[in-house]
Amino acid sequence: MAPLIALCTTFMILRGIGWLGVPMFNHWHPALQGAVVVMFLLTASAHWGKRRSDLVQMVPRGLVHKEKIVTWTGILEIVGAVGLLIPGVAWIASTGLLLMLIVMFPANVHAAREKLTIGGKAVWPVFPRLMLQLLFITAVVLASPWFG
Repeated sequence: MAPLIALCTTFMILRGIGWLGVPMFNHWHPALQGAVVVMFLLTASAHWGKRRSDLVQMVPRGLVHKEKIVTWTGILEIVGAVGLLIPGVAWIASTGLLLMLIVMFPANVHAAREKLTIGGKAVWPVFPRLMLQLLFITAVVLASPWFG
C-alpha cells in the first residue's frame, strides 16, 4: 500500500507544483517520472530495513540465494529509479523496471498464497495485487521516454 500512496501523493504534489508555475512539472510526464522514482526508492529502502526478512520470505521456493536476490532487486530498483531521470538512459531504465515488475510478480503470488506479511501487515490477495502490479507497470510505461 505504501508504494501506491507514494506514487499517487508524489504525482499530485509535483503536478500541484507545476500548476503553481514551476515549468518543469507543468506537464504530467515529468511529474509521473518523479512519482515513479520516489515509489521505487521507497520500495528499494525495504530491501535493507526492518522489512528485509519479510521480502526474503517472499522469494519463491526453489530459488537459492534469497538474501542476494533481495539485495540485487533493491539495487536494481535504485539504479532504475535514478536512470529514469537521465535522458540518455531513461529508456533502458524504464525497460529494466518494467521487466523487473513482471519477473518479480511470482514473489507476490507466493506471498499471497502463503499468507505472508510485510511489516506485520498481510499482503494483498493475488487478484488485487495483480491489479496493483498492472497499475505500477502502466506508471512505468507512461513515465518512460516513449511517452515524454
